[in-house]
Amino acid sequence: MHISILLMEQIIQLFLMIFMGFLIVKAKLLNSEDSKILSIIVLYLIIPCVIINAFQVDYTPQTVKGLLIALVGSVMTQVILLIVVSILGRVFHLNEVEVASIYYSNSGNLIVPIVMFILGKEWVLYGCVFMSVQLVFIWTHCKKIISRESVYDWRKIILNINMISIAIGIVLFLTRIHLPKDINSTLSAVGGMIGPASMIVTGMLFAGMDFKQIFASKRVYFVTFLRLIVAPAIALVLIKFSYLASLSSNGPKIMLIVFLAIITPSASTVTQMCQVYGNDSQYASAINVVTTLLAIITMPLMVMLFQITI
Repeated sequence: MHISILLMEQIIQLFLMIFMGFLIVKAKLLNSEDSKILSIIVLYLIIPCVIINAFQVDYTPQTVKGLLIALVGSVMTQVILLIVVSILGRVFHLNEVEVASIYYSNSGNLIVPIVMFILGKEWVLYGCVFMSVQLVFIWTHCKKIISRESVYDWRKIILNINMISIAIGIVLFLTRIHLPKDINSTLSAVGGMIGPASMIVTGMLFAGMDFKQIFASKRVYFVTFLRLIVAPAIALVLIKFSYLASLSSNGPKIMLIVFLAIITPSASTVTQMCQVYGNDSQYASAINVVTTLLAIITMPLMVMLFQITI
């Protein structure tokens, strides 16, 4: 129950950040379209800093075991959820923005502040394992469907700054190399902007929308139901019967972090990619806002279910 209350407080803070972005546009200080610049900064600067900084921890057998548990849990849940969401997409005739919004959680923007707030800074590393796995899917599957490209451009995927950051982070961890204090502090400071910056982008986009059209759309609520209820329920079953939580004394907390990453609202990255690649960013933002609002209720409830089940 304590974790659920802390989680609710954190989500409320993030929603207030969305409101700040909304006010900036409504006050005519910026236009809704100006958020594209901030989206590029988040995707290509802030997220890489978060990843590299997260891997700057001491190499110990317990940490390595925990990372392997987090990796297996992250890959298992994301692969199976991708298959399930793809099937749902065909059954319910979901477009590419809806499929991406249901499948991709906002772990990149929320898992770091949430884990740091609830469990402590030392646990952020395991959240970044999920983020790293999801980034592989984002820059392959998500980029392909949002940009409507016919084939994967593997050269661009491998040379993407986020993928390079994952490789750098892993190499530094395995070789036990710690960056100079000033560099590490800089990465930490820039990475700390991820939650506010992403939420402000969402708020700025939201300010340029037709509210009646958003909240009157039954489709948005259906997508929200699949994102916040169906996907987490499937993930909970997978985690329960994988028995990964029993493999280590830290197993339950590590799998809770994986579960927290899955039950977050739809990914702000989907909105940002829609902006960059010319898809329907306003619809993606509408889904993001509605899921973020309702996640204030669903995420604490899902955490309670996890604590009862696992």
